[in-house]
Amino acid sequence: MERDRPLRGFSAVCTWLLPLALASSAALAQDGEAAGEIPIAEEAPATSPVEVIQHLGSGRASYYGRRFHGRPTASGESFDMHAMTAAHRTLPFGSLVRVTNVANGRSVVVRINDRGPFHGNRVIDVSRAAATELGLIAPGSGEVDLELLAS
Repeated sequence: MERDRPLRGFSAVCTWLLPLALASSAALAQDGEAAGEIPIAEEAPATSPVEVIQHLGSGRASYYGRRFHGRPTASGESFDMHAMTAAHRTLPFGSLVRVTNVANGRSVVVRINDRGPFHGNRVIDVSRAAATELGLIAPGSGEVDLELLAS
């Protein structure tokens, strides 16, 4: 029958490839890897820890988002609610600050690019992205701890 020929050809190829595959897995096993396993790349070295320059204290944080998205900040750049940025009354623009939500322990690093907050007893206004990571979206604000980091 003519139909058997393709299967014979396939069988011949499998018969030829099987020893090759077994030889490859044996070679892996000789190199210290288990047969059939894919070697895993080594992990990248850990980055150096961020240096805390100064503890800035604690206070209330709020966030700003959609209403200000695209508007100019005090530093001259456009506000991006998706970036990890914040407004602080006195810190120099470009300062890196670790903001930690006291209630849940979550923290983010933000870059100061705006001035504020200028109402209430708030110490920092973070972007919507930072507020999301900190868990501040639902309550609207929260008690945070601030640390100035080396840039």
